[in-house]
Amino acid sequence: MIAVSLTQPTPNNFSQWQPATWENYLVERDRSSSEKVKLFFDGNYLLVDMGTEGINHASVNNLFTMLLAFWFIRFPEPTASSLGGCLIEKPNQQAAAPDLVLYIGADVPQWQEGEARRINLNQWRVPDLVGEIADTTLTTDLDEKKQLYATLGIPEYWVIDIRGKRVFAFRLQADGKYLQCQNSVALPGLPITLLEQTLQRLHQRTNISAAAWFAEAIASL
Repeated sequence: MIAVSLTQPTPNNFSQWQPATWENYLVERDRSSSEKVKLFFDGNYLLVDMGTEGINHASVNNLFTMLLAFWFIRFPEPTASSLGGCLIEKPNQQAAAPDLVLYIGADVPQWQEGEARRINLNQWRVPDLVGEIADTTLTTDLDEKKQLYATLGIPEYWVIDIRGKRVFAFRLQADGKYLQCQNSVALPGLPITLLEQTLQRLHQRTNISAAAWFAEAIASL
């Protein structure tokens, strides 16, 4: 985790990673329940990602949601569920709101009336895959957030670099650290280069047409 000065936390003073307690996180979480913010907490550090999505972030975010949908049309998995943007918590330890959240198989989180609208990892298992869309956040997505997701035990982590037109994919190893991989494990048979090729097509196409190209490309896998 990066070193920062020990300043007294103040409301909405966490646009960069700052020292904080779980109680500070809870204050931000409950205050932000009606705002469009993303919260990240790891150990004694908190990040509040403020503001709405820009055009590029929104386009790529929706693109990758479509790619997951087309993948499961080609390779059906009835229990697969996309929950991108949902707040994930390991109470008193970690919290995150990844852009992409994918569950495959049994024990997919289901909301029940009267429960909090979050994924409580004391109640549910971790997702099979999470991802971050990196427009202005590439450094922290490849550093602090990567460490956070490894600590949570997320098996596979993607960072989609919008400006560099790259996709970094990592697979969790037995030692609890991520190792970059060239093929997805959560989506067997999917080369990461195919995701990058789809991303590169956004310069000449819309995200819907780029997703359609991806659908055609995986038809032969």
